[in-house]
Amino acid sequence: MKKKVLIFAVMILVAGIFVGCGEASEDEVEGADTYITVASGPTSGVYYPIGGGISSIIEQDLGYRSSVQSTGATVENINLILSDRAEVAITMSDAVLQAYEGFGAFEDEAPKEELRGLMSLYPNYVQLVTTQDSGIESFEDLEGKQVGVGAPNSGVEVNARLMFEAHGMSYDDVREDYLDYGEAIDQMRNGQIDAAFVTSGIPNSTIMDLSTTHDVKIIPIEGEGMDYLEDNYPFFTANVIPEDTYGNEEEIHTATIMNILLVNKNLSEEDVYEITKGIFENIETIHNTHSAAERHINLDSAFEGMIVPLHSGAEKYYEEIGVLE
Repeated sequence: MKKKVLIFAVMILVAGIFVGCGEASEDEVEGADTYITVASGPTSGVYYPIGGGISSIIEQDLGYRSSVQSTGATVENINLILSDRAEVAITMSDAVLQAYEGFGAFEDEAPKEELRGLMSLYPNYVQLVTTQDSGIESFEDLEGKQVGVGAPNSGVEVNARLMFEAHGMSYDDVREDYLDYGEAIDQMRNGQIDAAFVTSGIPNSTIMDLSTTHDVKIIPIEGEGMDYLEDNYPFFTANVIPEDTYGNEEEIHTATIMNILLVNKNLSEEDVYEITKGIFENIETIHNTHSAAERHINLDSAFEGMIVPLHSGAEKYYEEIGVLE
């Protein structure tokens, strides 16, 4: 009799172990079913490696399934978030505000009030690139020149339009070429265009590559043009490209725009909380992707240049650690 009772007890214990294992497996499968796509930018830019670092944290450290998607950058990324084809995206704040309020590049559309911020990242520098033999010394010297303005409706191209506006000019004054900046720099190297807009973190690898074969010149954004931008578009800030970034002997005055990590308000509070927490608890992974990330991405600047409301999941994390009241 005692032997039967013992066998029965062992069977119950073993059954309990299998039930426990089954529950753990079910939780793991549930987590694995959540897929987070991180929309970044062209592989030649800064967005892509930083997006890869974010995706790595989401998958390797948080247990979600995730991938980084190469895109045309900001405007495409905004549309991917709005259409639920990406869950997280790196974007420039100028285009995000235009989408959120329905002006500029998004003036023919209803305001996209579902856009939410997760965190600020790093500033993009407006880099109007040319070469020493182009004869271009100022923004106004672009008149009549062949200029790469960015891929159609990209964040770079949206930004280029505002630069022309700030200087009392438009595309009518130049021969515009709708090329992403990687293509534009290649064409400049071959003598097919005279200048190109590269709005990105610094240093930019495509400009660095150009500087190995040509004497690179960055045209300043300053004076009345910069004053116009700050007066009319609060997402622009006056800044400088440090000396020797591209072999330049002096600082170069220009405009910067903050990049932000964008989500849709419909993404669950729990997921956004976990992603925000995971990024800051594994920030070295992000810092190792690019020097711009290492210099700028930290809790001290988590809200700098944030021009849309924070997602409630991000707010929850920031309140929990005491950086948001």
